[in-house]
Amino acid sequence: MRNLQALFLSENHLTGNMPSDIGNATSLTSIGVESNHLEGEIPETISLLVNLVALDLSWNKFTGTIPNRDSRQLPVVKVANSTDNSSFSGESWSAFCRLTLLQHLDLSNNELFGGFPGCLWNLENLQSLDLSGNSFAGEVPSSTFYNSSVRSLHLSSNNFTGCFSVVLKNSKSLVVLDIGNNKISGVIPSWIGENNPSLRILSLRTNVFHGSIPWQLSQLPHLQLLDLAENNFVGSIPRSFVNFSSMRQTFVMQPAVTTDMVLITGNLIVSYNGSMDILWKGREYTFVGKHAFVTGIDLSGNSLSGEIPSELTSLRGMRLLISRNNLSGSIPKDIGNLKLLESLDLSWNKLSGHIPPSVSNLMSLSNLNLSNNLLSGEIPTGSQLQTLDDPSIYGNNLGLCGPPLRPCTNNSSSTTPMDGAEEHHHELETLWLYYSVIAGIVFGFWVWFGALFFCKIWRVAFFSCVDAMQHNIVHKMKR
Repeated sequence: MRNLQALFLSENHLTGNMPSDIGNATSLTSIGVESNHLEGEIPETISLLVNLVALDLSWNKFTGTIPNRDSRQLPVVKVANSTDNSSFSGESWSAFCRLTLLQHLDLSNNELFGGFPGCLWNLENLQSLDLSGNSFAGEVPSSTFYNSSVRSLHLSSNNFTGCFSVVLKNSKSLVVLDIGNNKISGVIPSWIGENNPSLRILSLRTNVFHGSIPWQLSQLPHLQLLDLAENNFVGSIPRSFVNFSSMRQTFVMQPAVTTDMVLITGNLIVSYNGSMDILWKGREYTFVGKHAFVTGIDLSGNSLSGEIPSELTSLRGMRLLISRNNLSGSIPKDIGNLKLLESLDLSWNKLSGHIPPSVSNLMSLSNLNLSNNLLSGEIPTGSQLQTLDDPSIYGNNLGLCGPPLRPCTNNSSSTTPMDGAEEHHHELETLWLYYSVIAGIVFGFWVWFGALFFCKIWRVAFFSCVDAMQHNIVHKMKR
C-alpha cells in the first residue's frame, strides 16, 4: 500500500514483531500503534519512511537499543521496489535520525536501553520527544546543532546521569521538560529563567540535584507546575516565587503553545496530547492533554529550611502545594486565599504555632497532611475540614486538640490564636523561664559550695553532721 498515509492500530491486542516490510509504505506520514503487545526490535527499515511526521510506538514491549550515530554520516539509500532490505542489516545508526520531517516521536514505556541518540537533536522539525519509561542510560548529549523547535521533552523514568544538559539552553520554544526519576546531578543552571521563557511544566523530581533553588526560576512567568521533589536541595524557598503569574490566575487559560499538538499532514490531522506523571492527593496520577497543566509546587523530600514565604498565598490559582523538609515557623495565616487548593501536605517539618483559621476557607481541599510537626492549639472547623476526619493527618503534633483528635481543655487550647508577634513573645518568655531555672540551680550550687569551701567553721560543722548521720546508720544496722 504505497499510497497509505496513516496507520492507526492503537489500543488493541496486537502481538509479535513489527514487520520490516513497513518500509515499503513510503507515503506514510503517521503511525500510531501504541498500547499493544508488540515486541522485538524496532525495524531499521522505518528509516525509509521519509515522509513520516508522527510516530507513536509507546506502551508496547519493544526491546533493543537506538544506535547513536550522526545522521549526516549515513549512506544515501534509494527505495527499491523489492522488499530486499539487506543493506540495512548490521548498520549501527539510528533509523529515526533520517526522518527529517518528523515532528512527534513517542517511544515511551517500552523496554529500550542504551544511550541517548544525540543525532535526534539534528531533526529540525522535531517538536515532541518522549523516551520516558525505558532503560536508557548515560548522559543526555549536547550537539553542534541546537534544535530550537522542541516544545515537549519527556525523558523521565530512565537511568540518565550527568548534569542538566546544556543542549536545552537554546530550546526557546520548550513548554514541557520532564526529566524526573533519573540519576541526574549537579545544580539547576541559572540560565534556565532567561533561556526557556515558554516553560510551563518543569519536573526534576527524584534525581540527585543539589544546591539551592535558583531565584531565576521566578523569571519563568508562564510556569504552572514546578516539581523539584526528592532531591538534595538546601536553603530557603525563594520569596520571588510570587512572580509566577500563571499561578496567580484563579482559572487556567489554555496557552497558545501547549503539549497538545495538532499535526497537519496533507489532508490528515493528527492530534497528540502530552502526558505528565504527578504525585497528586497522596497518589501518583497521569495527567493528559490540557489536564496536564495542573498548577502547583512540589518541593517535598529535600532539606529546605526557613519559613514558608507568606508571599506564596498570593498564588491563588494553585491546586497543589506540597513540602516535607526542615521548614520552621508558622503556617502562613492567609493560606485560605488559595481557594482552589486541592492538596496540601506540610508533614514532617518543624512548623509550630496554631493552624490558621483560614484553612477552613479551602473549600476544594481533598487531601491534607499536617502530621509530624510542632503545631499546637485547636484544630479549625469548617464544612470542608469536617470531611477530612482521619486523625493521622494531624498526628504527632502533641499540642493539637479538637476533632478528630482529643477534646480540647482550657489548658490545651486558646479561644484566639496568637499572631506571629504574640507567638514570638511567648516563645521568648518560655525560653527566659528555662534559662532562669538553670541559672538558679547553678547559682544555688555555687553559693553552698563556696560557703563550705571558704568558711572553715561551716565546713567542719557540715562534715560533722555527715559523720554523725553515718555513725547512726551503721549503729542501727549492727542492731
